[in-house]
Amino acid sequence: MNQENNMGFRNRIFFIGLLTVITGCFTHCASSYKIQDSFDVNFKEVYSQSWVGGEKDSESGTNLYIHLKQLPNNIVLDSVYFKGQRKILEQVNPLLFLARFERRQNSKPDIIMSNEPYAEYGNKLPRIGTHIPFELKDDECVISYKDGRKREYFKITGIIKKAPIYYPVRPQQKH
Repeated sequence: MNQENNMGFRNRIFFIGLLTVITGCFTHCASSYKIQDSFDVNFKEVYSQSWVGGEKDSESGTNLYIHLKQLPNNIVLDSVYFKGQRKILEQVNPLLFLARFERRQNSKPDIIMSNEPYAEYGNKLPRIGTHIPFELKDDECVISYKDGRKREYFKITGIIKKAPIYYPVRPQQKH
């Protein structure tokens, strides 16, 4: 009987330890994405603009533009979370940042299925969607930036949606 009590005690200790580790992991993950209440950057304009390629099976997407009035020297903008994706911010000029969110066509790629071991070598792996750690509305994004050596996050709301750009179709070449 004493051995059964000892095993029950060990199981309880193991369960409590495991629960502590799991809780610690979730607490650490949640705290690492804390959105700041204030940001030392003044925004001039933040807007998104969709675009569509003019060719058959061409891509389409949305560009997110972030115009600043000023950017302090100690702050480095690096990426943005928008429309369920995370993208690196491109610095177009000292006060303009751009993120490109491409949408792929829904056409399925050709896949080679074979019982020969090397015939399927050229098949591409399927793209798996990424999970972003923020719940965002369509007119919201979160900027990831470094303030000195510390990573911070700031939410922008009320993003303006400008009219889409429809690129023209290339004219047919005559032979």
